[in-house]
Amino acid sequence: MVDRRQVMNFRVRAQQLDRDTGTLADTAVLDLGAQNTGPDGARWALAVRGVDVTALSDADVVLLWTVRGAPHLYRRADVGRVVAAVEPFSDADAGKRIYDASKPLKAAGISNLAALDEVAAAMRKIVTTPTVKGDVSGRLATLLPEPYLRFCRPCDATHLYEMPFRLAAARAGLELQLDTSPPVLRRITGFRKASAPGDRFDLVRAYLRLLGPATPKQVADYLDAPVKDVKARWPDDVVDVTVDGETRSLLAADAEALTSAEVSATRLLGPFDLFLQAKDRATLVPDAAHVKELWPVLGRPGAVLVDGEIVGTWRPRRSGKTLTVAVQPWRTLSAGARAAISAQAERLATHRSTTLAGVDFAR
Repeated sequence: MVDRRQVMNFRVRAQQLDRDTGTLADTAVLDLGAQNTGPDGARWALAVRGVDVTALSDADVVLLWTVRGAPHLYRRADVGRVVAAVEPFSDADAGKRIYDASKPLKAAGISNLAALDEVAAAMRKIVTTPTVKGDVSGRLATLLPEPYLRFCRPCDATHLYEMPFRLAAARAGLELQLDTSPPVLRRITGFRKASAPGDRFDLVRAYLRLLGPATPKQVADYLDAPVKDVKARWPDDVVDVTVDGETRSLLAADAEALTSAEVSATRLLGPFDLFLQAKDRATLVPDAAHVKELWPVLGRPGAVLVDGEIVGTWRPRRSGKTLTVAVQPWRTLSAGARAAISAQAERLATHRSTTLAGVDFAR
């Protein structure tokens, strides 16, 4: 049996949120991918783990639509194994990941995996040079038959369903050009998908290594995959532990770290940081009201992490070239914690190429 404090400390240590310096090569979250959503996305996730992101270039990293169709940053050297890792486990898995796009395909007698292959082949033909997403979508609508398409009321146009579009891109050997909005797709130079991802990039193992201990359902929810497929790929080298009365699994190699990890660090986590992507939200944040505050339906704030505990939320307020960080604590913060949070806010302002106007503590 382990308590939630041990789980939190283990994840902080596993995700290297307690280190001051690091490199791309030794940054563990890049094995699973750093989600690049919003201004405090992947680069900030790397920065709070000690990586000097000012030196990052296209030669170092690659941005792909992968897990849940979200853009994730990876090491460019790993791209072949990453694409192998993020492929659907089965046709049923592919159907779950593409949501409502599966229904018309099934009615037309087209398997979900075959559909992804068809979309990927068409995308590969279209994207011979860097191409804006809207242009790719428009071309696809002229090349693919009706089961692949839907009418979009806001655009008053016919498009490919969104999730097959996103999930087929990496399958086609296409990446997203960094810092483009709307997204620009381009071919990955020298792309070749690996025959297998290997243990390091296996999504189930990576989740257990970085967000464990966990249940198959929690991993499945993270991937948008069927629990059946996740159970079929559950590692043999796991140990069972009990957390809050629930039996979960952890890689056996990490058992000692789970019971021994002690951490001391203060970080301002971006809204989609991997630490906040764990599907056991009640473990991360036991108070139900705080859960709603941290994960609202729209407009997520960031999380304030102090010594292994999430102690509040934060939001950036930019005005011209200055930045104010508004902090909503969930408990009384010591003078030391406030000073550490202010230091992280200063770091965030520098990261954003702005000047910190101040930190506004709600109480």
